[in-house]
Amino acid sequence: MAVIIPPVAASYKVPSPPSSSRISAPHPSGHRTLLPVGPAYVNHLRLSLHHQHSFSALDKHLEAEAQRLASLNANANTEVDDLGVGSEEEDDSILTLDPKEWKKHDYYKVLGLSHLRHNATQEQIKFAHRKKVLKHHPDKKASSTAPTSTSAFLTGVNLNTNDDAFFKCISKAHEVLSNPEKRRQFDSVDPHFLDLEEDMPTAAETKSKNFEFFKTFTHVFDLYSRFSKVQPVPGLGHVDSTKEEVEGFYDFWYNFDSWRSFEWMDKEVNEGSDSRDDKRYTEKKNKTERARRKKEDIAKVRGLVDLALSVDPRIKRIKQQEKEAREAKKRGATGKAGLSKPTKQQEEQEKKRLEEEARQKEAAEQAARADAKKAKAAAANAAKKARRQARAAGETAEGS
Repeated sequence: MAVIIPPVAASYKVPSPPSSSRISAPHPSGHRTLLPVGPAYVNHLRLSLHHQHSFSALDKHLEAEAQRLASLNANANTEVDDLGVGSEEEDDSILTLDPKEWKKHDYYKVLGLSHLRHNATQEQIKFAHRKKVLKHHPDKKASSTAPTSTSAFLTGVNLNTNDDAFFKCISKAHEVLSNPEKRRQFDSVDPHFLDLEEDMPTAAETKSKNFEFFKTFTHVFDLYSRFSKVQPVPGLGHVDSTKEEVEGFYDFWYNFDSWRSFEWMDKEVNEGSDSRDDKRYTEKKNKTERARRKKEDIAKVRGLVDLALSVDPRIKRIKQQEKEAREAKKRGATGKAGLSKPTKQQEEQEKKRLEEEARQKEAAEQAARADAKKAKAAAANAAKKARRQARAAGETAEGS
């Protein structure tokens, strides 16, 4: 059905705007004055300068620009930085972990962070967890053919990477590593660190001719430096380290303050037990075990420091330098650098000369003492004789 619009009457006139209206009458030529501001003016310039007032050319340009931006965004989305995590190979031992034995798991290995371990950042942990979840979420349908294993111990075990058990292990790993306190407890007993701790140098190994002091003990102290409350930790140094550097290093490690704890090894309260006595007994036993392990750890670190100090080649050098300095000071070599060191024969001759002088001096003193004694005796005799003569003269005078 067609709609017919009646023509406008010949007497119709376009109403003029009221005098109070701010709207101006249309321009007779049909154009408006364009202010040189805003996106409209920019489009006008683009149309006039680049496309010669052709709207079709402008539309083609805008469409090409939109396609170019879309391709750039697509490339950016496909090249997302994965931070180098979550892509490690998953072997049978990882895929068949039992969620109930969660304290025995290597959570860094579960999330594909075994190459970073305690150095992994929270952003890397979060990204690795996201990748593992996308790969192993139970809602993803498993492949129709179950993967086979070459191990005789895993015969009949479902090795499907979408198994719900492994997904629980992933969730537990993220829960532990994203919590600072739980992660610190796990790092204290990191399975990888415990394996390295079993391979520490012994006193017998340090006596070997092929033993490399700096290579071995630099690795040892780097391992334990992660537990230090004080950062940064001074390095072992090199063979030409100064006395102050060596003393500062050993002073730090003899006063080593470690945050390492052993709560991760605590035994859980028996399931289904509501007894407060059982709970208190378990807590007391765990506290005792933590204190014992902490004491053993401190003793182990102290033993390694003692061992390093006993075989440090710089200590022998420093002691030799101190000995030479003491001898130089004793000889007065500081102020008399031109004097040469006396020989052993000269020292013996000087010693004999001093002994001879001492004997002569002693003999002279004895002779002087003897002469003095004789003079004193002679004086006493003379005085005695004079007294006798005086008495005799007195008696003679009385008799006459």
